[in-house]
Amino acid sequence: MPMNAARPDVIWHPSPNYGPRRDGLRPQMVVLHYTAMGCAKAVLERLCDSCTEVSAHYLIDRDGTCFQMVAEEMRAWHAGAGAWAGLSDINSRSIGIELVNTGEEPFPLPQMRALERLLAELMARWDIGPVDVIGHSDMAPERKQDPGPHFDWRGLARSGLALWPEGLADLVDFDESLTRIGYPPAPEMDRLAALRARFRPHGCGAVTTQEAGLAAHVAETFARLRGRL
Repeated sequence: MPMNAARPDVIWHPSPNYGPRRDGLRPQMVVLHYTAMGCAKAVLERLCDSCTEVSAHYLIDRDGTCFQMVAEEMRAWHAGAGAWAGLSDINSRSIGIELVNTGEEPFPLPQMRALERLLAELMARWDIGPVDVIGHSDMAPERKQDPGPHFDWRGLARSGLALWPEGLADLVDFDESLTRIGYPPAPEMDRLAALRARFRPHGCGAVTTQEAGLAAHVAETFARLRGRL
């Protein structure tokens, strides 16, 4: 069992799918995923199969059971191509957490409580701030939509483990706001979908004035916390 396992009740279930973090990088963000599969056993089999070439550091089942597959100091293969806040090779910069969820269901309270405990420990251990807890859709808006519109980002923010800026800001160029938030280059509708999945899950159609103001406010908040204002 790796020495940096979060708690004694975390079940060590090693995956062969990992490698060293590149260029001396260390975890500086957490990426949240849903599994799109409904059974933890099947997920573990996939993430621990050398033929799949995918893995994550942690998997949390619906009942809160937590598995660790890759030691935190190692590079798990969970993020794939993408970028966040101008940074690439997210696998080398992040810890990946998979949540058992099909994408069409709420995340149960025991699962969210287990996630909160794990996140608090990871963020303290690696000095990761709430601004750097992101979804897979944030860093890969053209490819991914997880953890999806059913994920309770606002609740996570109330626990100090993510950000949910309240309010609007004066309108600026919408595309510029998305870039300042951290979204990588992608078609505008894909980036809008990622913003909505995170901050306005019931939005639809073309971007609204309210969403443009929201994006501007989120951009200001994220930039301030990153020290880039």
